[in-house]
Amino acid sequence: MPTLTQRGYLVLADISGFTAFMAGTELEHSHDITRELLELIVSRLTPVLTLASLEGDAVFAFAPEARLPRGETLLELVEAAYAAFKDRQEAIRRRTTRTCRACRSVPDLDLKFLVHHGDYAARSVGSGYELSGLDVNLVRQRLLKNHVSEATGWTGYAVFSEKSLAHLGVRPEALRVHAQSGAYEHIGEVKTFSLNLRTRYQELMEARRVFLSAEAADAVYRREFPAPPPLVWAWLNDPYKRNQWMSGHAVWSAGARPGGRTGVGARNHCAHGKGVSVETILDWRPFEYVTVETLDSGMIQVETFQFEPLPEGRGTRLQDRIHLRMPLPRWLRHHICKFMLVTLNHYDQLLSNSARLLAEELTREQTAESQLQ
Repeated sequence: MPTLTQRGYLVLADISGFTAFMAGTELEHSHDITRELLELIVSRLTPVLTLASLEGDAVFAFAPEARLPRGETLLELVEAAYAAFKDRQEAIRRRTTRTCRACRSVPDLDLKFLVHHGDYAARSVGSGYELSGLDVNLVRQRLLKNHVSEATGWTGYAVFSEKSLAHLGVRPEALRVHAQSGAYEHIGEVKTFSLNLRTRYQELMEARRVFLSAEAADAVYRREFPAPPPLVWAWLNDPYKRNQWMSGHAVWSAGARPGGRTGVGARNHCAHGKGVSVETILDWRPFEYVTVETLDSGMIQVETFQFEPLPEGRGTRLQDRIHLRMPLPRWLRHHICKFMLVTLNHYDQLLSNSARLLAEELTREQTAESQLQ
């Protein structure tokens, strides 16, 4: 079995308060709860990352850098996994009528992430992978999170090494201003930055929802993709990936990024022919849906892209719902949409292009990973 050295992302999701929870509660019931939470974390991370191992209270996963050309997807993946963790905590609390210590202690748990970018040697072992290397040890031994809780008072957070941020290509303004650093044997100084995930979760829960239903839309387009929602999300939302599947029809570029990242208020610009349209994000819910408003030659279009996972992990169903803000009857707006998108812009063909390019990318990745088997 070959061992190949690669460069990529190393991610550890670690349940906070695990030791006290297990020590102070009924073992059988606390074990069931932690198993449920760990399985949830794995299910949220593995559409993009590869599971390396379960390590007691933690999930260790990795991904070669080529798998995440849009690095911001990894940040969104971490936040989405944290949101799912907090939602499941609340569901466990609500569904149980038990008065045991395990049930009462569930709210005391939290989740933290360590994200690093570096070298690792991966070897296929059974149905999993064995990772080794200095960068692997840095993450697996939880060295990057030293003193974060003491310095911040946070229990739910993400720690990013400076190397990981450089490859992600995004630096949220909410990152803790005072970078922490540490010197590690054979590695040297590693500077880290922390993000309060509990605050981010509260922001997402309180944000105004802008969701266009099928009933309110003037036109609805559907397309299935052979990949999980996080990967389809990247192909549809990254301006540079859009240029690949819309080649010859439009040129996209990233505009304003309030808060240093993609989200509500962020803008993208599209040059097509002699015109330029401006797309503004109204609602941003990775990897569930995104709603945008596009201004083009005085015409305003509102669009919701919804990403639905298909049964048994077979892929993603995209629903694109479009509404024209025009004082016209709905039937007329529907025909205008069809004329603009189908006749003028060949939208169906463009969506087919994106699905084909995504499938080709997955095939290349699977071929590369088969070398580890």
